[in-house]
Amino acid sequence: MSLIKVIDIAFVRFQAPDLGKMRSFLEDFGLRCFDANGRLFAAGSDGSPFAHVTQLGSPAFLGLGFQAETLADLERLAKSEDKVIERAETPGGGHRVRLTDPDGFEVDIVAGQEWETASPLDPDVPFNSAAERRRLRAAVRVRPGPSKVRRLGHAVLMVSDFSRSERWYKDRFGLITSDQVEIEPGNPIGAFLRCDRGDLPTDHHTLFLAQAPQGPGFNHAAFEVGGFDDLMAGHSHLKSRQHSPAWGVGRHVLGSQIFDYWKDPWGHELEHWTDGDLLTAADAPGVVGLEELLGTQWGSPHPLQSDQN
Repeated sequence: MSLIKVIDIAFVRFQAPDLGKMRSFLEDFGLRCFDANGRLFAAGSDGSPFAHVTQLGSPAFLGLGFQAETLADLERLAKSEDKVIERAETPGGGHRVRLTDPDGFEVDIVAGQEWETASPLDPDVPFNSAAERRRLRAAVRVRPGPSKVRRLGHAVLMVSDFSRSERWYKDRFGLITSDQVEIEPGNPIGAFLRCDRGDLPTDHHTLFLAQAPQGPGFNHAAFEVGGFDDLMAGHSHLKSRQHSPAWGVGRHVLGSQIFDYWKDPWGHELEHWTDGDLLTAADAPGVVGLEELLGTQWGSPHPLQSDQN
């Protein structure tokens, strides 16, 4: 049994030497930015207080946060880890417990934040396929500009010892496996982990952990956007603004998302995604290899595969 069951990822934390430069990128990426207490915060349209935070300093990934359901969860976690519950001095308030994972990443568990009312979503544009004609006597007109980021969906961390890190996150936060990645049968090097929400469908992965030869570090954070046209509009906008592409557009095998990866000014990757898989706790974990991990159902090959060709 885990100490608690987190209900979602909350935010990712960074350090950068130029907050204005970071703001420019994040706004072009489709996030709403604002300053508070000397830090730059960025939020989607789902009403959460923030999903991305940057403080001044040398370029670095600092850590991430998860949402706990209740203050009682924080109390249980704090008691077990011999930590104190602190007031969160961040937008939305609430309380937090800060832990440090086996590779030194700071992991904040937050509860009691005040959320704003979520912004209305644009209505879906009916799609005309060969099988079904749904959009009649109306044209498609896609608004140019940044994607409309809804929320933070997941983060990916490279770790020094996969089994140790997997156990650490599962034991504390109740994460469960969607797909385990093995380089050979019985030799796992990574796993896509999701929140255990019982019968409530949740994202295929909230956290992906992978062991890598280069050692621990940040791989990427992924943000859900309004849909395929919105993702492609964002792609065009980021390209026109001369930001650095990383990978995409394509559709993943694991999780099924349509994806598009970009780099912030200091090389940290952020992903736009849409149309991901939703699972319940009853769905059994899969076991996959590197081909499924790096592969796409369509789109450009993973940069690692391109380097090998």
